[in-house]
Amino acid sequence: MKIKSKRLAGGFARKPSLTGLVSMAAGLALAAPVLVSAQEGESIEWLTLGSDYAHTRYIPASQITPENFESLQTAWVWDGASFQATSGRSTPSYIDGILYTVAGDRRHVVAIDPETGETIWSYREPHTFRHEYSMRKDYGKGVGYAEVDGKGVIYIISPGFFLTALDAKTGAPLEGFGHPIGVEGFPETGVVDLQKVIADYMGYEFDPYYGIPLETGYITSSSPPIVVNGTVVVGNSAEQGYNQTRIENIPGDILGFDAKTGEFKWKFNIIPDRGEFGWDTWKDGNGNQIEDPRRYTGENSSWAPMAADPELNMVYVNTNSATIDFYRGHLQGDNLYGSSVIALDASTGERKWHFQLVHKDIWNYDTPTAPVLLDVQQNGRTVPVLAQVTKQAFTYVFNRETGEPIWPIEERPVPQSKMPGEVLSATQPFPTKPAPYDMQGLTHDDLIDFTPELRQQAIEAISEFEIGPLFHPPLHRDNDLGKTAALWCPGDVGGVNIDGPAAADPTTGTLFVTSRKGCTNRIMAPAQERDASLELPTGTTFAQYAPLRSALVRGPQGLPLFKPPYSRITAIDLNTGDHKWWIPIGETPDRVKNHPALAGIDVGNTGSGTVAPMTVTSTMLMYSSTSSDGSAALYAVDKETGRQLGKVATPDVSRYGMMNFQHEGKQYVVLQTGSTLTALALPD
Repeated sequence: MKIKSKRLAGGFARKPSLTGLVSMAAGLALAAPVLVSAQEGESIEWLTLGSDYAHTRYIPASQITPENFESLQTAWVWDGASFQATSGRSTPSYIDGILYTVAGDRRHVVAIDPETGETIWSYREPHTFRHEYSMRKDYGKGVGYAEVDGKGVIYIISPGFFLTALDAKTGAPLEGFGHPIGVEGFPETGVVDLQKVIADYMGYEFDPYYGIPLETGYITSSSPPIVVNGTVVVGNSAEQGYNQTRIENIPGDILGFDAKTGEFKWKFNIIPDRGEFGWDTWKDGNGNQIEDPRRYTGENSSWAPMAADPELNMVYVNTNSATIDFYRGHLQGDNLYGSSVIALDASTGERKWHFQLVHKDIWNYDTPTAPVLLDVQQNGRTVPVLAQVTKQAFTYVFNRETGEPIWPIEERPVPQSKMPGEVLSATQPFPTKPAPYDMQGLTHDDLIDFTPELRQQAIEAISEFEIGPLFHPPLHRDNDLGKTAALWCPGDVGGVNIDGPAAADPTTGTLFVTSRKGCTNRIMAPAQERDASLELPTGTTFAQYAPLRSALVRGPQGLPLFKPPYSRITAIDLNTGDHKWWIPIGETPDRVKNHPALAGIDVGNTGSGTVAPMTVTSTMLMYSSTSSDGSAALYAVDKETGRQLGKVATPDVSRYGMMNFQHEGKQYVVLQTGSTLTALALPD
């Protein structure tokens, strides 16, 4: 028997045949079923890369407990080397007794035996130039899944931007889905050419092997689709904004397809067309309305995974900013729907609500992880919420049905740009609750202070940079201040990022956030200078400026620049908006603990400085990090207090996320360890 995590917005639904496996528990914070103790032979599924549609990274398993956690041992290792896997940026799904993942830059779809780690079947898409050029080919993140006519179907989006549907048991392309591709080697069924769909409605030139011409732009994907009530919802990504120099790109429209036939159902214009809501937020560099912003500029892509509430028939989409990162003097206005959370009707693509997290985002503050959906208790009533964590160290919380903020969000003044032609929003939205979970902005008080000498050395290390509060803007080379660049904090590597998705306990309404301290600087120079180093740039018209590289910022004597903790996990009670606890991630590195400049100083636990992939069960929070000596370890934490419950050595740290599942009564924890998957379990 199996439990399917299909409700996915704060609880677990079951097929009718599974009655008796779960029961309602009175007095819990959530109006959601809670697993009673797992029965012998029972399986618990991990349906999406975030476990459920709500992306909680939770399953109601209880076989692994604080008492037996340190008995975990390697059960099997799946080696993806033959599929050219390297990054480990794919979280497997466990569905109907089989593990599914994608691996390598061809994004092979692989079915794996959950007991042995042996490959059952694999599928590889034929070669195209579109694949060759695609960014982040090895970052597939996972698969989508649905049942079609009683048959399980796996859906993936490839680097070449093809949507493929495969029979979950055999790996065969789904009969009656999609259309012929027109490239040698592709099956006659089972595939939709997503670039062709876009080319048709935009009127672009198109070739099935080469795709849309690069002068127009480039579009691909680095996340799987999500299937909601018979609709396959497809997001996308473009060339990284820090590798862009030209303003034109393909609008990153959200697309919907029939899960059975692959028929194109709808699109949501991520850059509004003339007369649509948000069209007036696109002005040119002189402040004049752009008649056709969908062709003048581009992107606003949606590269992060999506969440959904099937009962509300809503899908929740995170977006990137417009082209290009760190400078957008050719644009004024807020530029909807850039850097936003958007709720769409899954059947029609109709916008139900949206909230822009960053107006005219030039900081690369896109939201890199899926929203988390929970049902919480407030003033005696159950409220369906969406929580979005960000690189800025904010948690934005909304009623996921209406889009109303749960706690006030204030527009506050922020610094303005000193770069020629750059006009930024005068304000940005600041949540009043929950409090930030990590450093925001940079002052001398944030720098290392174990000794006065180290503090002074840190001050000197950043003296060539302009610093300031949150939303401190970039600075161009040869500026009047005589600075090398601006340093903004958190940067696009601080706060929450792609390698540390949030997790949650739907039984208590607790959100777990992993974050690290980090700042970004980019030397901004004429775009043509940067363009000369790009092999295949997209677009035609040069921006005035583009980012060259980051200038080196070293901490004093090889120590970290900032005060500890260097990284942390924060538990947030979404019933109240209050922080429950925080802990450093992992342990103080030996290079810090044993540094000669710190002799005789108790530095405490500084944290490892790395984020922590996490998963949650009925009994604990688990996360992957490193010990003091740099060796990999899996940690168990009490969900209510943050107290460490146990520690187990592992072959490597998990690279992106982690997952756990229960197969026929046996619970497994799976780490994405580079080219391999490592499964841990209790001994038989």
